[in-house]
Amino acid sequence: MLINSSRLTTGTQDDPLLPKLLEAIYQATDIEIAVSFIQPSGLELLFDPLLEALNTGATIRLLTSDYLDITHPRALRELLMLAERGAQICIFECEGHTSFHLKTYIFTQNKGAQISKGCAFIGSNNISRTALTRAHEWSWRHNWLPPENSEPALEFLEIRRAFTQLLDDPSSVPLTANWIDAYSERRQSRIPLLQSLTGFVDETLELASPNSVQVEALEALLNTRAEGFSRGLVVLATGMGKTWLAAFDALQMQAKRVLFVAHREEILLQAQAVFNRVHHNAHTGLFQGALKEDNADFIFASVQSLSQPGALERFTSEHFDYIVVDEFHHASAPSYRSILQYFNPRFLLGLTATPERTDQADILSLCDNNLVFERNLVHGINEQLLAPIHYYGIYDEYVNYQEIPWRSGRFDPEQIEHAFATQQRAKHIYQHWRTHKQSRTLGFCISQKHADFMSDYFKRQGVRAGAVYAGSELTRHAALQQLAHGQLDVIFSVDMFNEGTDLPALDTVLMLRPTESKIIFLQQLGRGLRLSTETHKTHVVVLDFLGNHHVFLNSPAALLGEKDRGTLIKTIQQQKPIKLANGCFINFAPELVDFWQKLARKIGQSAVEDYQQLRDELGRRPTAAEFFHKGYDLAKMRKQAGSWLALVAEQENDTELQQLLTAHGVFFAQGVESTSMSKSFKGFLYQAFLDLGGVQGPVNTAQLAKHSRKLLEHRPDDMRNELPANMQSISADSKAWLAYWRKNPINFSCKQDKSNSQAWFIEQGDTFALNFSVAPHLQNAFTAYFQELIELRLAQYFARKGKNKRKVYPIEPTPTPLLKVAEELKK
Repeated sequence: MLINSSRLTTGTQDDPLLPKLLEAIYQATDIEIAVSFIQPSGLELLFDPLLEALNTGATIRLLTSDYLDITHPRALRELLMLAERGAQICIFECEGHTSFHLKTYIFTQNKGAQISKGCAFIGSNNISRTALTRAHEWSWRHNWLPPENSEPALEFLEIRRAFTQLLDDPSSVPLTANWIDAYSERRQSRIPLLQSLTGFVDETLELASPNSVQVEALEALLNTRAEGFSRGLVVLATGMGKTWLAAFDALQMQAKRVLFVAHREEILLQAQAVFNRVHHNAHTGLFQGALKEDNADFIFASVQSLSQPGALERFTSEHFDYIVVDEFHHASAPSYRSILQYFNPRFLLGLTATPERTDQADILSLCDNNLVFERNLVHGINEQLLAPIHYYGIYDEYVNYQEIPWRSGRFDPEQIEHAFATQQRAKHIYQHWRTHKQSRTLGFCISQKHADFMSDYFKRQGVRAGAVYAGSELTRHAALQQLAHGQLDVIFSVDMFNEGTDLPALDTVLMLRPTESKIIFLQQLGRGLRLSTETHKTHVVVLDFLGNHHVFLNSPAALLGEKDRGTLIKTIQQQKPIKLANGCFINFAPELVDFWQKLARKIGQSAVEDYQQLRDELGRRPTAAEFFHKGYDLAKMRKQAGSWLALVAEQENDTELQQLLTAHGVFFAQGVESTSMSKSFKGFLYQAFLDLGGVQGPVNTAQLAKHSRKLLEHRPDDMRNELPANMQSISADSKAWLAYWRKNPINFSCKQDKSNSQAWFIEQGDTFALNFSVAPHLQNAFTAYFQELIELRLAQYFARKGKNKRKVYPIEPTPTPLLKVAEELKK
């Protein structure tokens, strides 16, 4: 049997149906549901388990109805998200006086082609929170019992056949967005009559509204568009509602077509649900994997699917009014760049939880250097949007990380897994956990073997523990339910809860693995930062096991907001006062401080060591702009290595780059990296030159001037600061603009370099070109490194001119955006 409890469920809080449904969902390979009506409150309880069942290969067939127009349109829109992901969702149309009173839930577990277990709940429970959790609702469970020709087995098959016949009935139609639109319209006019005749009360839905920080951010976004910006970056700490902000801002902008881009399906699903809550009547669709919906109003797309050949061309460049790129710290990757370069929306919003501006490095250039708004953990905790942190940095004394090979920004997987699976280390972790724990704990592990090992050890100590990872016996949602209801004390996980998961009841976090970056650390920390109205938690306890390796500096750097390791270590060494949010404290073991003091003596000795340190921190080769933003000394680097690309070629042993530098190293070093820039114009000229394919051959000078102007227009602050008044409002294709741009920077770029009398560019007739040729097999590499140096030069220029300072908006904003959003939400 799937369920071993009493066959009769009588409802109320003493015997609710919900836990039994969840237990059956977790085990079933086939799920069939037929209910008269569905309300959002009930679907909210079942949605994630049903989605997880789909993701693990289960089939879902669900039939509801329009009987008396009770089913809520929002529930139907959320069901469409399941349909997009493989579920069969149908509506039984009750024309005339046909009634539909079914409340049936059928669960089958198959092994191969044979049924191994099964049960069906038949009773009075529709899908609403009240019916599933606390109302007087009866339901009888019929069990499938072997052998397959037994009376219970045959009766179970009869129930399934009856469900299939109903699903195949001509009155059962597939659920579509257009069907929901028509139903919503007619339902709106019929509800008053239904209420007067039957006393029906439509489910009251909580009105979504911005929190205090989101109100400030909406004001900032309103202002930045008024200033002429068409792109902007918003930095909000994990847990402060980045996705909700995007949904409210799209409403504030009255966007008709929205594209939301992310790299994980889970993030897309949550974003789609949030936008459905805010934009009640919008058609939303998924553009991922085999399903590529391109006709919906709001499209939620994975970067992987948009990067496939021909995907972008399914849309015009101006198809979307509003584009959101979540986890924008990934945006410097080529797949993201191609998306950002292709589309030209009215506004593009980048979202990230990266804590410090210096960690954003190159990505600001992709948002027109426009940091619109930023709030970190301190703000979130002080605004009582996040839980205070009690952080313990514990010395991981039973692992010598210096002996474990470190390659490409991470430890050797097999060796670190072996080092972690020891009784000594597990006991060390357990003892600290027993001292500091609260009621519900999530532990982050390095591998499946490590998670199983830790779970087994804790179980032997009498702790209710479980391991969750891809393919684990304990499913993700089942574990969360058990943790929330006090049936589990600890979950040990691998790559299952890093981001996109709300765990309000979680009050203790165990960090049992090295975190390769500040971003990963903050994502993991963020799982425990949510406030909980049910458990009334006062703070989150974080037990972070830190070892004798520089990678473990990521955690304290993220917590303390230090941009580089040198500053961080000095802060800790000198015991400088640390500004913490209300109710927070941080404690580091003395052994860690001693080790960090040793690291401090190794910092800043040479450009090579600077480079290697940053490469280790990032887990990849740093870019020139990242090296600059991190505060490293470029003058020292050039003195010791000659140029940035020379340093890269040497440290990466890059033969292609070495070949490129043999042919064009002087150009990169003198024509780009150290060329004089009294204005930003050269940077924009060179960027336009690359965009128009200038490395492959000459470009038309008029087109070059026009495209340069377009790049400048993306940065209205720079337009105002860099251009004379008479050039501010002229068109990009005017003769006056072409003449101005020819004079500077085109003319200056064609002059001989003072250091070697070399002119790097040449203007001939109506074309502008390199004054030398690049071999075809080197052109792609030449373009990429040229691009990297352009971004460095623009970053240096704007930092020197003080133009990288973010705009400061009033702490007490005017209520305009909140009022606008609130009015729209009421419609």
